[in-house]
Amino acid sequence: MNKPQPRIKPSPVLPRPRIAPELLRRQIGSMVIDGFFQGISRVAQFLPDSRPERHDVEVIRDIPYLQTGSSAHTLDIYRPRNHAASGPLPVVLYIHGGGFRILSKDTHWVMGLFFAKQGFVVVNINYRLAPANPFPAAIEDACAAYIWTVENAARYGGDPSRLVVSGESAGANLATSVTIASTFERPETFASDVFQTEIVPTAVIPACGMLQVSDIDRLARRRPLPRWLLDRLEEVPAAYLPPELPDNIDLADPLLVLESDTEPARELPPFFAPVGTRDPLLDDTRRLHTALTRRGTPCTVRYYPGEIHAFHAFTWRPQAQKCWDESFSFLKQHMQ
Repeated sequence: MNKPQPRIKPSPVLPRPRIAPELLRRQIGSMVIDGFFQGISRVAQFLPDSRPERHDVEVIRDIPYLQTGSSAHTLDIYRPRNHAASGPLPVVLYIHGGGFRILSKDTHWVMGLFFAKQGFVVVNINYRLAPANPFPAAIEDACAAYIWTVENAARYGGDPSRLVVSGESAGANLATSVTIASTFERPETFASDVFQTEIVPTAVIPACGMLQVSDIDRLARRRPLPRWLLDRLEEVPAAYLPPELPDNIDLADPLLVLESDTEPARELPPFFAPVGTRDPLLDDTRRLHTALTRRGTPCTVRYYPGEIHAFHAFTWRPQAQKCWDESFSFLKQHMQ
């Protein structure tokens, strides 16, 4: 007689882990926004007017500014093709935006092209991105690129004594922090290295800047913001500021340095700060204007009615073209 076989008890079916609705919403929103900016940059590169040669501009790509072998430590040079005949040209160090965590020099090719068309040698940089590389990685790299520019711009036809530092959004934060490093005696080694070059930018263009990464909730306290937009803003400190903050995060919050009573060792250069009136970061530009005016530093602010964040990147639009025209008028005034 066969013995009855023991019944095998089936393993319990465990429920799949559920993604919290807030996390899912943030992930989807992040992918949509990131994909939009990446996609529009790629598509625009196929337009005939995006070709540098059509504007008598040449591009030298992927030059290392630090010998790490990382693409994060590379830059592109944009310059007029007839640069040798013109003598040494003013230089723009351009630092891209993207919340410290996305985008690159390749997505910001239009910035290099527009400045080069106006007779500048442009140094358009990459830098390490968060969250893999949180603060102070980005500002360390921006300072290293500044030093490289001071030491090497002449090799590419540039005049480092006429140096503009520019960037938008997170890049405006880094441009402002690099400028602080060149004018304030700071304790950070990377900032001290910039100070020791003894080169202060001739002008600074921090467009639509996120100039204080800490206390991002201040933006919602100022005026109501839609939830999807708050998610994008909250991603910035979550990615850029490490869980255990270093003792000093001043250069993540350059606005607070400029609002402080600390005096610079060297005179701050003039600033041109464009921003749209519908930009959620609008208040940072207002505060920048107030802080610099209190210090006696020339600061020209332009507010573009109804325009959103980084509107000037959409170069075919009338308000964007006006912003670029006013930026170049400012530089012409200060680059004599």
